[in-house]
Amino acid sequence: MVTAVIEAVYRFLWGDLFTIPLGNGNGIGIPLLVLLLIPTGVYFTLRTRFLPVRLFPDMIRALNGKKQEEGGLSPIQTLFVSTATRVGMGNLVGVVAAISAGGAGAVFWMWLSAAIGASTAFVEAALAQLYKEKDPLYSGYHGGPAYYIHSYAERVRKKKLKRSVIAVLFALSGLICWGGISQVISNSVASAFENAFGISPLVTTVVLVVISAVIVMRKNATVRALDVIVPIMAGCYFVITLFIIATHLSSVPGVFARIFAEAFGLRQIAAGGFGAVLMNGVKRGLFSNEAGSGSAPCAAAAADESDPVKVGLVQALGVFIDTIVICSCTAMIMLLVPEELTTGLAGMDLLQKVMSYYMGEFGVVFIAVTLALFSFSTFLGILFYARSNVAYLFGNRWIYQTLYKIFALIMLFVGGLQAYTVVWDLGDVGVGLMTVFNLIVLFPLSGEALRALKEYEEKKTNK
Repeated sequence: MVTAVIEAVYRFLWGDLFTIPLGNGNGIGIPLLVLLLIPTGVYFTLRTRFLPVRLFPDMIRALNGKKQEEGGLSPIQTLFVSTATRVGMGNLVGVVAAISAGGAGAVFWMWLSAAIGASTAFVEAALAQLYKEKDPLYSGYHGGPAYYIHSYAERVRKKKLKRSVIAVLFALSGLICWGGISQVISNSVASAFENAFGISPLVTTVVLVVISAVIVMRKNATVRALDVIVPIMAGCYFVITLFIIATHLSSVPGVFARIFAEAFGLRQIAAGGFGAVLMNGVKRGLFSNEAGSGSAPCAAAAADESDPVKVGLVQALGVFIDTIVICSCTAMIMLLVPEELTTGLAGMDLLQKVMSYYMGEFGVVFIAVTLALFSFSTFLGILFYARSNVAYLFGNRWIYQTLYKIFALIMLFVGGLQAYTVVWDLGDVGVGLMTVFNLIVLFPLSGEALRALKEYEEKKTNK
């Protein structure tokens, strides 16, 4: 019964809500979440007057912000937290799956989804800053969609509320989503290490759970760990990719030509493949950068920064780092390999085959270790996010924070030994529901973020 409900909700959120016909019996299936997120991104891109382009230098400068109080987080530390969750398995296996299903043209639509998603990320992060609250347990601040949804509900109903129904639903959806993702993380790491080193999934899982427990059970060790892991993992992956590109430089123009040709190619439209090209790229971009889902604002709220616009700009930059940089690294690695070598392969097997083509056995080891780092940092990041939702639902009490950590660690252990398809769907259902509940309030509250942006730009002009 429960499984049937989860699968039904999954199909409603991620399945084709309707189809746009292209002729010859072909069409483009449009899922509900794509229907919600793409117009939202376009709307905020227009309202912010193409913020990702105009204010990109400001995004870089915003990283220099310093925290004001002991215990608070600087803007760049919140970027590390949000990047830890954005940059995960989706940047590796997910991109491979998108290209396998939609071809090289999917990469272009992935880029486009990031370009318009950055403005959505700005708005939700700025709102999280505007509605942040003091965190009596971890010190500094916490907040996120549950908090600004609650404030909006009080404004609409014109009275103080103990809880808002939509805020509660958002918080529960997040906790469900992150629990499901915990299981997926350990399963992927255990599989990668078994393929690369022949290590038993049980051994990998026990080590992963023990290391995770040592970090997440300590008061503020999570952020300190991510301060180290995120720059190293992203930097190493980026450098290796640059090395691969440099050693195959003559093939790079052909790869870009193929991406653009297949993104708009008449051959794909005539063959009925255009829908796969478009939707695989869009869905991968949206799922990877998380703009609009309400996850990253949980990190943005923790920034000890007086100007919400600067925090919003930092999180908009995070979307670019995730999709334009890291996802593109995987795409370039994939597309520079001769197609005949990867025919019939999929998922991690395909990615490891690609890396072995470039770097021999070391490539297989490198991608396994990279996946482990990406996945481990994602687990630490989602537990940081969970702090705010647990606090909103149950109050600022250590017992509830600890119980959720134990639950996530149990899911991490179980996932390493057995992959349950329903739990994978549960994670997708959770993030889908979070997105729906977040967007309900994001539009009516967005005026506050846009006013803050206007004031920020006026101050720049008057300097």
